[in-house]
Amino acid sequence: MTEDTSILGRCPDCDERIPSAWLLVEYTKDDGTAGIWAECPACDDVVRPE
Repeated sequence: MTEDTSILGRCPDCDERIPSAWLLVEYTKDDGTAGIWAECPACDDVVRPE
């Protein structure tokens, strides 16, 4: 199995990097851009990675 090491962004609460494996939801915003929600592995919060 290959490890996916891509990063979604950083947690807005604790600044920890969020790997793509922690992705919870992908959606399309009203303006047509992509949005995501992920769980932060450091603080266990569900956040929008920055």
